[in-house]
Amino acid sequence: MTTVSLRHARVRYGPVEALHGVTLAAPGPGLTLLLGRNGSGRTTALRALAGAVPLSGGAVVWDGTDVTHVPAYERARRGMCLVPERQAVFGSLTVRENLDLVAPGHDAALEAYPELRPLLDRRAGTLSGGEQRMLALSRALLARARVVLIDEPAQGMAPAVAARTYEVLAGLRACVVIAEQRLPPALRDRQALVYELRRGTVVFAGEAGELRRYLG
Repeated sequence: MTTVSLRHARVRYGPVEALHGVTLAAPGPGLTLLLGRNGSGRTTALRALAGAVPLSGGAVVWDGTDVTHVPAYERARRGMCLVPERQAVFGSLTVRENLDLVAPGHDAALEAYPELRPLLDRRAGTLSGGEQRMLALSRALLARARVVLIDEPAQGMAPAVAARTYEVLAGLRACVVIAEQRLPPALRDRQALVYELRRGTVVFAGEAGELRRYLG
């Protein structure tokens, strides 16, 4: 078991406060979804958990330990993996080289995304958006992290590949936190903890089924 949480977290970008005292907890193994429109704070919350943006107030707690001032690279070393929405792969390297940076053997990643096999010698920067997402997620799978933070994992993917992606993420023995604009259809019947954010505050917290009733 592992849990990452924000406690009364505040994040500022210059004069603008993006998170207004957000409190949420993501237990694992399992899925936690951060939902909200652009500007809601969902991506900022994800990046705050990873240490990619500093807090101006509040705390980040991981398994009962305050890691607010632990840098992102140290959180990564301890088993936290962030897959951002953009610039999640090394565009100048080949697909094979991107995977080799994480682990020399990439059979597990190619089992999840066999579409990457014929692309191993292509430079990542020449891939389509969906192919780059598959590569970024493959890197995360190879990392075998205890906490996986992903911003819009299925962006640009075909529906069948997107459904497979959510299936893979739901099966990980890790604390998986996903930021999305809305609840993905593939996860509507999954057991998942859901937080909906609006304008930097949490307006709903509960199970996925409760969210459907909340939205009517």
